[in-house]
Amino acid sequence: MNTPNRPGLASAPVDLDHRAQVAAETTRFVAALRDADLTTPVPGCPGWTLADLVKHTGSVQRWFSTLLRAGIQEPPQSRTVDLRLPDRQDEYPDWLAESATVAAGAFAVTEPALPMWAWGADQHARFWARRMLFETLLHRADAELALGLGPAIDRAVAVDGIDEFLVNLPYAAFFAPKVANLRAPDRTVRFRATDGDGDWLIRLRPDGFGLAATADAQAQAHTADATVRGSARDLLLLVYGRLNHDSTALSHEGDDDLLTHWFANSAF
Repeated sequence: MNTPNRPGLASAPVDLDHRAQVAAETTRFVAALRDADLTTPVPGCPGWTLADLVKHTGSVQRWFSTLLRAGIQEPPQSRTVDLRLPDRQDEYPDWLAESATVAAGAFAVTEPALPMWAWGADQHARFWARRMLFETLLHRADAELALGLGPAIDRAVAVDGIDEFLVNLPYAAFFAPKVANLRAPDRTVRFRATDGDGDWLIRLRPDGFGLAATADAQAQAHTADATVRGSARDLLLLVYGRLNHDSTALSHEGDDDLLTHWFANSAF
């Protein structure tokens, strides 16, 4: 699939300290787990329990930390890392908190602008901190939803998360193969935040798809073939498949078949 060399941001850049946000999101995640039954199923990750969710999130944090410390310059050949996972599941929340400490140690010795291999658009160390943040945030939200809680997500973080997802999605086909199906003869899908700035226009072409840049005035004025509107929080949950576009929290218009095609193939 052909992809843009470097997709532009579709909304105004958000000035976030992704490294600090990893710590904050992990603290929220751990707090949600206190006194929780870790055998609770997680609807956002079918077949997983809370224990599986915690293990995955902590493993990602520790693996990304290993990549950062190594300053990798090519795709890693192995995902093996010493997880130090406790035998008892009731110790998993503390282990997850410790995983964030491991990440903080890697951040402390790695400059965000360090050139590194990354599977997405941004070939610098900062890619991994940003990706770690949204892995952690999404699965914190998964845990809270599994426990019947409504996850609160800071608006600026949600805007950045939508952008991070859509900028990197064209590169994700090697682990999300259905992404290769996101082709169409010059069709467009728009996500527009209703609670402030946030406007993302995706162009589907016969050879692939990509995100239009904010500076593209023609893109800003373009009437999309399908549009979904909602708060930045709800749009973030939408693009990650935790909300359906028919949810009452959202509104949509235009080509419903195009939206169905998009969501059937953009799972991350």
